[in-house]
Amino acid sequence: MARRLSLFGATGSVGQSTLDLVRRDGEAWQVGVLTANSDVAELARLALEFRPDLVVIADESRYGELQQALAGTNIGVAAGAEALVEAATYPTDLVLAAIVGTAGLAPTMAALEAGRNVALANKESLVSAGELMIAAAHKSGATILPIDSEHNAIFQCLAGGRLDQVRRIILTASGGPFRTMSAADMARVTPAQAVAHPNWSMGAKISVDSATMMNKGLELIEAHHLFPVGLDRIEILVHPQSVIHSLVEYVDCSTLAQLGSPDMRIPIASALAWPQRMVTPCAPLDLATIARLDFEAPDETRFPATALCRAAIAEGGARPAQLNAANEVAVAAFLAGRIPFPAIVDTVRNVIDAAAPAVPTSLQDIFSVDAASRLAAQHLVEQYEHA
Repeated sequence: MARRLSLFGATGSVGQSTLDLVRRDGEAWQVGVLTANSDVAELARLALEFRPDLVVIADESRYGELQQALAGTNIGVAAGAEALVEAATYPTDLVLAAIVGTAGLAPTMAALEAGRNVALANKESLVSAGELMIAAAHKSGATILPIDSEHNAIFQCLAGGRLDQVRRIILTASGGPFRTMSAADMARVTPAQAVAHPNWSMGAKISVDSATMMNKGLELIEAHHLFPVGLDRIEILVHPQSVIHSLVEYVDCSTLAQLGSPDMRIPIASALAWPQRMVTPCAPLDLATIARLDFEAPDETRFPATALCRAAIAEGGARPAQLNAANEVAVAAFLAGRIPFPAIVDTVRNVIDAAAPAVPTSLQDIFSVDAASRLAAQHLVEQYEHA
């Protein structure tokens, strides 16, 4: 029987890669739910192709437009944040959560609380509310299948192993487009340069996060929640070729690595087919052509974001939510040309240093911290502009 899929964030890069795999293996999958933020035209096109039971547009003002586009199809249409949460509990076999930012937090939590297995591409969920998310999964019996290439690699390397036998988890990082650039030169980089990742094809926000190395710091926080071996056992290693996606070292000093081409369809396929495997159209590795694999320690002087993230999760509480919210604002400001590249991490640090909220115990607490941190970051951006 075909398995049923709910895809949140269908029009984004992860969503498009997922549907490419579903399209190629149509007998294995039936799409139950598709959602998008505001791209009505693309969501309607996908709905007409995949014929889900329900489509949801987050932007309520686009509801009528979507309804008109799908008139006479018997496809259910809904709109708004509450509709996204309701759709997350729809009876499907897998919820693939690829909504960017904190907008994906409530639907992801709803899916976990309903006992749905979640293929997680939304890192903000675990960064901002990791303890709450993991607790919800444990309570309902849901499985979280990570789609980030690094966490998916760790997940694969842990298959058949036990966390108490792990000596180290090593997250690899490409180093981004400015890996060899001086701090002085980075002060003058443009948004166009920052989004030009040397290996991966990604959205603008995550590409900038890769350039600052914030992305790797956020992934460290995620790994701490997904694979609780202790923060001191999770390390970052710069690997410019992006061939080894992460490694797990066991107590007997055996080290397992997951290798693959830098194509997001590989970790997506791993999550879709779990616990089996599926054929993908991705290019197989040709190690003879690659010829060499390089590694270096991260430079936390030029790229302080990773140390900032480690300190935030070590302190815990509201710190990761503050960090995530401030970073989203700062990255958007950089992409809009409002602040220079180094000011991204400076803004995040200043937001964290300025306030110490109480430990969040609910999603509403997380949202309150998120809103306050965004406001604080906006004020700092305005100060940069007027300095």
